[in-house]
Amino acid sequence: MDRLAAIRVFLAIADAGSLSAAGERLGMPLSTVSRHLKALEDAVNTRLLTRTTRRLALTEPGRTYLETCRRVLGDLDMVERHLAGEKAEPHGQLALTAPILFGCLHVRPVVSAYLDAYPHVKARMLLVNRVVNLVEEGMDLGIRIGHLPDSAMRATTLGTVRLICCASPAYLKTAGVPPEPRALLDHSCITFTSFSEPDRWGFPGRATPEKSRENQEKRRAQNIPVQPRLIVNTAETAIDAAKAELGIVRVLSYQAQAALKDGSLRRVLEEYEPEPIPVSIVHREDRLPQAKVQSFSELAVPLLRKALKAL
Repeated sequence: MDRLAAIRVFLAIADAGSLSAAGERLGMPLSTVSRHLKALEDAVNTRLLTRTTRRLALTEPGRTYLETCRRVLGDLDMVERHLAGEKAEPHGQLALTAPILFGCLHVRPVVSAYLDAYPHVKARMLLVNRVVNLVEEGMDLGIRIGHLPDSAMRATTLGTVRLICCASPAYLKTAGVPPEPRALLDHSCITFTSFSEPDRWGFPGRATPEKSRENQEKRRAQNIPVQPRLIVNTAETAIDAAKAELGIVRVLSYQAQAALKDGSLRRVLEEYEPEPIPVSIVHREDRLPQAKVQSFSELAVPLLRKALKAL
């Protein structure tokens, strides 16, 4: 068996979703495709693909093997181009993930610019408000908002965002501007479940040169049991509700950027905001970074840093 040829057939099947579609893509008879797959599964002594009622699906070992094969073939292609004296031209599919709203507002325009610059690359974006395991879900890159745990990922810091409170000017005119977090007990609040418990907002303490007991009490870390008027699970809905004068909302600064800029929302409790939250771009610590990953990072990092600096 030609192991390398069988691996390339396996990748084509996984990408195309069926043996026949892979055969069409490779210009190979269905029987040959099937023979390569069987030989590869026999060689690794495990089933890589399973048939469902509609299409083929990767088994759990198949997903792991697929990502290893992609990395190995990418490294091999890069080395061969290097030995031939050619500059590695980005090609193939770039898969990346980001939080939903940040992806829509800031990552998608960067991806469009990248595809314009590199016509031989296709892109797949997975926009979800959860931490995606890049290896398990077949991603090349990820945008992460938050402090990063130690891992085998290589990270580049892009900037920071803040967790902020804001409300419509009309609401604040009627209900008043809260001077400190405990005043939220007397306000209507709109809670966004992605950040914390829907009925508690935490605020850090602040150092102060004043020694009065009252002032020190105000500056301690506080966990405020707010009374939510509305609980939602998307930032867009929370912000729209705040603009409609339903109360004070707490979201990430980039999520409210447009509303703050046009004046439909106003920031409050700024001096009590938590420390800035880092935003990073991460990718797997491959021995030889693929051309598509390296070229995307080179284009995206300065653009995303500029966007975050403007927040």
